[in-house]
Amino acid sequence: MSTSEPVPATFNGKLALLLAMAMFVLVVDTSIMNVSISAVVEDIDTTVSGLQGAIALEALVSAAFILMSSKVGDLIGRKRAYVIGLLCYAVGAIAMTLAQSLIPIIIFWALIGGLGASLLLPAMQSLIHGNFEGAAQARVYATVGAAAAIAAAVGPLIGGFITTFLSWRVAFLLEALIIAIVLSGIKLVHDVPYTGSRQIDAVGALLSVVGMGGIVIGILVWQEGGGPVGLLLAVGAVGLGGLAYWLVRRHRQGKATLIDPGLFRSKLFRLGVTGQMLQQIALGGTMIVLPIYLQMVLNYNALQAGLSISPLSLSMFVVAMLAGKRAGRWRPATLILWGFLLLTAGLVVLVPLVPRADSGWWLLGPLIISGVGLGLLVSQLNNYTLSPISDERVSEAAGVNSAAGSFGLSFGLAFAGAIMLASLSLIFTSLAMSSDVLPNDEKQQVAEALEEDAQFLSNAALEELLVGQPEEFQEEVVSINTDARPIALQIALLVPIIAGLAGLLNGFRMRRLPDPVASRAGEGTLLG
Repeated sequence: MSTSEPVPATFNGKLALLLAMAMFVLVVDTSIMNVSISAVVEDIDTTVSGLQGAIALEALVSAAFILMSSKVGDLIGRKRAYVIGLLCYAVGAIAMTLAQSLIPIIIFWALIGGLGASLLLPAMQSLIHGNFEGAAQARVYATVGAAAAIAAAVGPLIGGFITTFLSWRVAFLLEALIIAIVLSGIKLVHDVPYTGSRQIDAVGALLSVVGMGGIVIGILVWQEGGGPVGLLLAVGAVGLGGLAYWLVRRHRQGKATLIDPGLFRSKLFRLGVTGQMLQQIALGGTMIVLPIYLQMVLNYNALQAGLSISPLSLSMFVVAMLAGKRAGRWRPATLILWGFLLLTAGLVVLVPLVPRADSGWWLLGPLIISGVGLGLLVSQLNNYTLSPISDERVSEAAGVNSAAGSFGLSFGLAFAGAIMLASLSLIFTSLAMSSDVLPNDEKQQVAEALEEDAQFLSNAALEELLVGQPEEFQEEVVSINTDARPIALQIALLVPIIAGLAGLLNGFRMRRLPDPVASRAGEGTLLG
């Protein structure tokens, strides 16, 4: 790949470290938000569902715009796109330190931060290719990939610790400081000019945003309990179908396309992208449901929730590192198959444990099993997906892979949360209406009050709302709350379990194909 400045002849360790720090911030950001949900909700007086929607929206914006942003980076310069992406993330982090309501979180953290991520990922991919060669390039990919795995592993612990003993605002302020350090070394980055077509497929870009955005926004609206859900989902489905038709048609006409549909002629690439999306759906669903359950049902603070979830992320990190070094002993498809099997098995074991769990220790074994599965997937899926792609198309393929992963994550976050909320609503109503203690003329009122005011409230918080009510009445409402939450979590866990089962079937299809032959460009690519 040609560059406007010569590629450094020696390995630049400082630049590699700064790129790894940028990836660390990108991954750790959502982890901190997940474990800080209850603290943020209480501090800015908002709702869990509203904050959950902001988390899903950030992932959605990143997914919806990543293909368009990749082209923008080609046109304005990869280094400039990298800087803008980092600045957008800094704006989101600073906004979190100052936010007094949900609106600035949605605008600055979710929307602007999501746009920053969509610019940052493809730009970083191109800059690593342009600033390092040969063994140095593979080493930087490994370093940046390790930074992502470490962030996933320690993010819940860092967020929990800072939120519990200082403030969640401090955690986001530290993010902004890390970004400032990364930007201070921007002179070390040599730009990588784009030499391909500068034509823009505006229709394709629009259809990609409408397609992915319509589906996830439809789920978020459903989660909030209103709006034209069916219409939004239909718009999303039509948008994705229209994108596929448009790309094929434009390609046949020899015109510029947002994505070259020829990429999908490779069965390996199709199966790899599908596996990436399913893995992220499972991860997103798990990482939104469990922190809510631990904080709102077991009344854990952010640190306790982070410690309880850490077996998942730590086992994922350790196994990803080990499998990455020793993967040559086994077929990649075999490791991916085992990854989905272990991921699903751990989640299935969680289902009967949830109603009995009175502490996070009950989750230890199943989370380690699922974490081992995720570690196998993290170590294999990206290289499996990108290895059959030629050098000149690896950046575009990585963008598609990133979009699939981001879309899967946002879908998992939104859908699992929506299922949990909808289940709570139905269970609250059912238990209240069948109660022998509550007066018949008050059952409907209690059911509605539980739906509106008790969503994800701990029993202690609910008891405060019931002060002044008869003791028998209080005990019955708290009992309904206690019984409903584990059932809702069990139902919500079906989202990542189904994704895991679908990934398992996808893995069997991978096993029937010959192993991918790694190209120089695909080797070591860890940024999907």
